[in-house]
Amino acid sequence: MHVAFFTNAYHPVISGVVRSVAAFRQAMTQMGHNVFIFAPESSEQVDQEPFIFRYPAIDLPISTDIPLTFPISSFIDRLLPTLKLDVIHAHHPVLLGQAAATKAEELNVPLVFTFHSQYREYSLYFPISADKIQELIRGAIDSLIKDFLRKCQHIIVPSESMGTFLVQEYGLQDRYTVIPTGIDLRPFISADGRSLRAALGWQNDKVLISVGRLAPEKNWKMLLEAGACALRAVPDLRIVLIGDGPERESLEKYAGYLGIADRVTFLGKLPYSDIPAYLKAADIFGFASQV
Repeated sequence: MHVAFFTNAYHPVISGVVRSVAAFRQAMTQMGHNVFIFAPESSEQVDQEPFIFRYPAIDLPISTDIPLTFPISSFIDRLLPTLKLDVIHAHHPVLLGQAAATKAEELNVPLVFTFHSQYREYSLYFPISADKIQELIRGAIDSLIKDFLRKCQHIIVPSESMGTFLVQEYGLQDRYTVIPTGIDLRPFISADGRSLRAALGWQNDKVLISVGRLAPEKNWKMLLEAGACALRAVPDLRIVLIGDGPERESLEKYAGYLGIADRVTFLGKLPYSDIPAYLKAADIFGFASQV
């Protein structure tokens, strides 16, 4: 098969969506399919992979991993019909997701969409906190999602809970399949968590670790609050956060406000290849995100 992935985020961005897109592309390529990536351009990236095509984009003045992409490219317009696509697969419902829907209709090929996240929660990025305004924004996001879902021949969700969310919130009864993002276990088998734990001085700690972008929708404050409660019963608990983002400074201050700053370690952004060793060095994985 010839499949086109349209995504608003790809390398060099580090995110769950990028990991999913890359993992599925690798697996499908190994199965003998041709997967073409259509993504925003990035001045920080020189693509070494084949079949990566970039649309013009500019970074937004707000702290997101998704730039403002302009789905206008005469080169890509000429290229797409020559690829003899069997499927166009959108990984976002906006920007390049809308471009994917348009191209699927023009080329008369099926449109598949992976519903990666609860998009209404991103209303937090609109700089208006009033409840009524937030409610209107969330309603507008829901309307956009419903309209996009109607354009899709099939929807993929990464978990059973996300499938339940689609049914309950958007009335979807069929046309969806649960396909979790696969994990290559080989780096985890070979990773040396014990040596890393010793090098970091965590031998006597109970380490709770979490990985993700430090952003409002990831619910990090709840994780810190839970950690503060746990520390009363487990004083040797250490909370380790891997990742970076717009909330880092406020989260560091919040850890101080909770009185647990000395038991919280912010490691920042790490190469993906380093993550398996850190996870093996920990005792507990914590996850508070609702998106």
